[in-house]
Amino acid sequence: MNLEALLAALHILAILSLVVFLSSQAALCRTEWMNAAVVRRLARLDIIYAVTAVAVLLTGLARTWLGMKGAGWYWHQPLLHLKLTLFIVVGLISIKPTLTYRRWVKTLDAGGGLPAEHEIRATRKLVMVEAHIVMLIPIAAVLLARGVLTKG
Repeated sequence: MNLEALLAALHILAILSLVVFLSSQAALCRTEWMNAAVVRRLARLDIIYAVTAVAVLLTGLARTWLGMKGAGWYWHQPLLHLKLTLFIVVGLISIKPTLTYRRWVKTLDAGGGLPAEHEIRATRKLVMVEAHIVMLIPIAAVLLARGVLTKG
């Protein structure tokens, strides 16, 4: 298997994994489904989501450095910078849900009960914003792969 195909496959696998775990958070973070098991599951899903985000970043960087076009070409492309910016924005947004899930588990462990409905709704809203931004990244990727708005 050639290196380019392997790098692409690993990157796509990481992206799909990220989408699965982000979607799982969106599905579970609902007031009507919230219970102690869901609070703990959300915290676990979020850890896995973070690991998949790192995998997406590392496989993406590997593609730019080791891919056929080379880092010199990739790093001069505006669409790559757009993809990376959107990815960073999603990462920054995800900080609040991560801290919230951890706090919910800590409160639950201390006997404090389940989170309030307004907190669940606010957290789910952030997760949904992340999910919608993530959907924009493949659009930039396809345009980049097809040579749209590329330099050199």
